[in-house]
Amino acid sequence: MMGHAGMAAAAVRYLRSVGAPTSRTPEPYDPHPRAELRAVRDGERAPVGGAEFRQVLGRFASGVTVITAPDPDGSDGPAGFACQSFSSLSLDPPLVVFMVGRTSTTWPRIARAGTFCVNVLGEGQGELCRGFAVPGGDKFAGVTHRPAPVTGAPLLAGVTAWVDCTVHAVHTGGDHLIVVGRVEALGTGGDGDPLIFHEGQFRRLE
Repeated sequence: MMGHAGMAAAAVRYLRSVGAPTSRTPEPYDPHPRAELRAVRDGERAPVGGAEFRQVLGRFASGVTVITAPDPDGSDGPAGFACQSFSSLSLDPPLVVFMVGRTSTTWPRIARAGTFCVNVLGEGQGELCRGFAVPGGDKFAGVTHRPAPVTGAPLLAGVTAWVDCTVHAVHTGGDHLIVVGRVEALGTGGDGDPLIFHEGQFRRLE
């Protein structure tokens, strides 16, 4: 009686005799496909104007956060900026993402710290947001905060939620950077509604 190995060899001989392929090379697989990107050339009109882009995308309502980071070397104080472009990214592992302009003067300080806290603002914290949206100055003057439990980044008082993170990865995205954070701790604050930003104005849920 022919064993399994003998039957396999006989099958291969038969396939070869009739010209059938006995093996198949798998197609190359790219686990991280990337879209082809290019800059607008000199003298070439951009497909979408900046004003139109802002006007249309402003119809998308979003929450508002303040991204904060501890002082990495104890000389400049904590860092922070108002950020509308924040989102959850992955459940396993737990990741979040925010976008920051390449010209931001706050981002290099957050990058040096290697950690940050996402402070989700409540409906009554519009003025707090404006303070962190203005470049320069001491943004933390008069602002009550405490260290986030893992990273020590400023956790602002009165926020509706907070996410304590370490910097996991940074990617380029046109004139912005895409910062991925690994969640180390998180929690909720009061029961108030979130602060909403829509068409250039703060809004409230009804």
